Amino acid sequence: MATKRPQPDLSMEIRLSEQAGGPICGPICGVDEAGRGPWAGPVVAAAAILDPARLPSGIDDSKALSEAKREALFAAIRANALVGVGAASVAEISQFNILQASLLAMRRAVLALPQQPGHALIDGKHCPRDLPCPATAVVDGDAKCLSIAAASIIAKVIRDRLMQRLDGRYPGYGWGSNKGYGTAIHREGLERLGATRHHRLDFAPLRRFAHQI
Repeated sequence: MATKRPQPDLSMEIRLSEQAGGPICGPICGVDEAGRGPWAGPVVAAAAILDPARLPSGIDDSKALSEAKREALFAAIRANALVGVGAASVAEISQFNILQASLLAMRRAVLALPQQPGHALIDGKHCPRDLPCPATAVVDGDAKCLSIAAASIIAKVIRDRLMQRLDGRYPGYGWGSNKGYGTAIHREGLERLGATRHHRLDFAPLRRFAHQI
């Protein structure tokens, strides 16, 4: 029998808030991004401060949820938590590289929170610079930490919606379904139509299209 994957919880947030014998100054936020791997579109990040008394049921790593479940949880999280959203453009991805652009989007998400956090839990191995609070990097945080999982849902839904809108303006690449990832339909669209200004032309598979823009 397969072992059931543990669900993210608030244990990390609780331990952190109880360090040094008392709560830190301000609430704890979770931060995650969506869109590091696609060939097109911005990278989007979100920060979420959850209210333990108003936790929507079913929060999990966005990758483990169906699109319908993500959409439902997106609405519930927005209604019951504090949320900030940030993004980094395709031009910034090209200028700074995808890792640094992702960290920039995360920083913008934290700064967009309606309340300054006392500490930020960041999904991954790196923390953004110049945050308004201390931060801790958490590898696979979206599968461990409930506030990071909530942020992953917000970031994923917002980016998916953006790519669906761009699909209406730039048909032929399948962005409504592949969200900018390098699927067969996307590759075929590039061969037939060429690249757009929303393509990440510094990514190796797309560099040969750079002269078109």
